[in-house]
Amino acid sequence: MTETQVVTFGCRLNIYESEVIKGLSQEAGLENAIIFNTCAVTSEAERQARQAIRRAKRDHPDKKIIVTGCAVQINPEKYAKMPEVDRVIGNHEKMIKSSFDPNQSTRILVNDIMTVKETVPHLVQSFDGKTRAFIEVQNGCDHRCTFCTIPLGRGNSRSVPIGVIVNQVKELVNQGFSEVVLTGVDVTSYGGDLPGAPPLGQMIRRLLNNVPDLKRLRLSSLDPMEVDPDLLDLICHDSRLMPHIHLSVQAGHDLILKRMKRRHLRADVIRLCEEIHAKRPEVVFGADIIAGFPTETEEMFQQTLDLVGQCTLVYLHVFPYSPRPGTPAARMPQVDKASIKDRAQRLRSLGDRQLEEFLTRQLGKTHAVLIEKDAHRGHGENFAPFYFEEPQTPGTIVQAKAMSMEQGMLKGKVDYD
Repeated sequence: MTETQVVTFGCRLNIYESEVIKGLSQEAGLENAIIFNTCAVTSEAERQARQAIRRAKRDHPDKKIIVTGCAVQINPEKYAKMPEVDRVIGNHEKMIKSSFDPNQSTRILVNDIMTVKETVPHLVQSFDGKTRAFIEVQNGCDHRCTFCTIPLGRGNSRSVPIGVIVNQVKELVNQGFSEVVLTGVDVTSYGGDLPGAPPLGQMIRRLLNNVPDLKRLRLSSLDPMEVDPDLLDLICHDSRLMPHIHLSVQAGHDLILKRMKRRHLRADVIRLCEEIHAKRPEVVFGADIIAGFPTETEEMFQQTLDLVGQCTLVYLHVFPYSPRPGTPAARMPQVDKASIKDRAQRLRSLGDRQLEEFLTRQLGKTHAVLIEKDAHRGHGENFAPFYFEEPQTPGTIVQAKAMSMEQGMLKGKVDYD
């Protein structure tokens, strides 16, 4: 019998949950299986998952195939009907050990995610192939953006208590992790369901105060309209909160943002970026952006391109729009597929140029770089990617000067003094 393999699609929260799944399946005694943790953010993500499932069964006919994640939660029957699949497990159930019991006779373990009222926090003891740790601080979403099915896969917003987060991060630091990433579906909604409704900024301030040995903290995607005053102050002034902020921008035209049912407008993104840059110029921004949302004209799309430039958005996650069944956006007038593909490519090209310009500005500067598992790569505080000719010690933070740029990475020279 062989060890169970977990294949992950999608977000940082899924990365964390896959590590939990790996531990739970081992504790349950599950062997000779492949578990797929799926994503439902786009139809392409689902297509890739189904393709990987079929390939895995073809290449490993003796292994059990278990499928979980958002795509399964939203449409369990679709995956249960696949002849390659032995068991489907919902998003809540995948965090419970008994779901992976090899003697489990129930083939479909998927309940109503909307009835789940709290998280199921787990402490992950290791992160294979990673020198930074991810922890879940929030799950679910109370918003109903017109293009999104994630609330159907994740349920309503619910938060992990501050004390639990502090204890988890303390343990991770004790294990030797220098950097922790706080993940969630809508992390800026953190705390609304907890006693006293502590906002995200208050939680992070208490976390940093209570774990003084934590060297670096990163955040997953933030809603521009939900950055509370405490969080804004931390971003601008606390050096342990890394100067790399990823925003859920989605579009740069107000009418499209309204049709998406977003909470922000174009001016809100500009104002937030300008305020942060004025107080902490080294902050680098990333953004999630959808190309070709229904009714988007070329002129509207141009405003998105202009916003990327105006806010100096560097790390772009570009999503070509794809209609999700049952969403309001799927019933809106659609942009033709060729235009969607073209706009996505233009956004990615702009992002590549922005990244190249940003990396060029780093040449000659010294960065604190966290070394990755392969010993030749790492990331600076602003998430600039580095590579080193000489291997470094994984998990350590080195002071490295950016000497040159090749293939979208900075060549680093370590200062050993």
